[in-house]
Amino acid sequence: MKKRLSQKLLVLSFLITASLSSIAQSVSYTNKNALPEIGVVASDAISLDKEMIVGDAVMRQMRGQSPLIADPVLDEYLQDLGNRLVIHAENAKFPFRFFWVNNDAINAFAFFGGHIGVHTGLMRRANTESELASVLAHEISHVTQRHIARSMQAQQRSSPLAIASLIGGVLIAMANPQAGMAAMQAGQAASVQMQIDYTRSNEQEADRIGIAMLSRAGFDANGAADFFSIMAEEYRNVSRPPARLLTHPLTESRIADARSRADDYPSRFVPVSKQFELAKARIMARYSFEPDYAVEYFTAQVDKKVYRVREASLYALALAYMRTEEYDKAQEIIMGELLTKDSGNLFYLDAATDIYIAKGEPLKAVEMLSPFVENSPRNQVLALNQANAMISASRYDDAISLLKDFLLVNDEYQIAHQLMSEAYQKAKRFSQMHQSKAEVYALYGAYTRAVDELQYAYNFAKDDDHLQKQRIRARIKQFRDQEERLQRL
Repeated sequence: MKKRLSQKLLVLSFLITASLSSIAQSVSYTNKNALPEIGVVASDAISLDKEMIVGDAVMRQMRGQSPLIADPVLDEYLQDLGNRLVIHAENAKFPFRFFWVNNDAINAFAFFGGHIGVHTGLMRRANTESELASVLAHEISHVTQRHIARSMQAQQRSSPLAIASLIGGVLIAMANPQAGMAAMQAGQAASVQMQIDYTRSNEQEADRIGIAMLSRAGFDANGAADFFSIMAEEYRNVSRPPARLLTHPLTESRIADARSRADDYPSRFVPVSKQFELAKARIMARYSFEPDYAVEYFTAQVDKKVYRVREASLYALALAYMRTEEYDKAQEIIMGELLTKDSGNLFYLDAATDIYIAKGEPLKAVEMLSPFVENSPRNQVLALNQANAMISASRYDDAISLLKDFLLVNDEYQIAHQLMSEAYQKAKRFSQMHQSKAEVYALYGAYTRAVDELQYAYNFAKDDDHLQKQRIRARIKQFRDQEERLQRL
């Protein structure tokens, strides 16, 4: 049941992303270079406030039902890359959040509230950072131009009940998965068609604005056309293309148009991005390849010198050795070569932490990370690795203090709450442990389970600790109010 619900939600994310495809084909632009629609359009379909609420609801459900990757190093890279684009976007109404989906398909999608997901398969096929950035810029443009809301508005004029059932199904699913899935079944026939059809005007607009954004952010404007060509070539002889090509068809005219638009911007040499190559290497070594194959693959890369950045291939080989529990070999690469040349690289520090912990030497990791954490205490890679090492070294109070500080600015990062729960459990502070577990369940949209954990926390609280009990009661009320608010939308 959970798997099928996840599929429905992924379908929804496609429906409310990119072209969302059922907007009337009659909507067109007589001048392809006309300025995009700016401002709060389609506000009668869904307000910005409601868009953020719905986006948050879908994101919570996806955390619990979809193969999302919670990887601080990769998350840091993707969010940084996305932010570099967003600051050059026009009409951004809210902060954007970028996340990874562990799926080898070539795909990316956006939905309400500025949430943008990227499949690991897309990253694995991208040759340059500009190509990856072009996909993000395209999805950002769909959000800033409110193509989702505009599509809904068009549907409301023709089929208001279909839209109501679509959104209502997701919201109901937050509280009752079976009921939510049944609600979404009502519009299933239309949903299938919506995945196949697409809105040319929206795609053209997103391409145009995305390429402009790409150039302003300092990337190669040809990144979009280059990636289009990669996808078109890979799936040229495939009878059924991947989902992204169904919602983003790669016609010859679209590729040519992307090339033509790129020519309107200054030619720019963009050097090979070491961070991009490291992120791609991490995805391949940890998520795409089996451990033994990864060792073989990256050993061959290093020996035959078939790479863009040697350090990335060495890093991937070290990660592969870690998966086969050959920690001495991994340590020789990470500590013996990579960190020696680039001591502050977050990719290397993360791997070194895991190696020290695996070898039963967590205090060495704590010592290694301390000067970096002191300078950047809220960096998620540094803070979470340090907290993990502290927990392994039985320094529970230090870990809790660090995590509390981190959660002040990033309270929706589930790994932090999970580490906090582990620290409290090992410190035998059970009331706080259950409170941390409640926050994890809430991030998954499981408010009933979250309230149950808070009830346990209340029972473990000391009788004379009235302040803590008051806080627990207040949090229970907040979770119940959030659940009721979703049902009222």
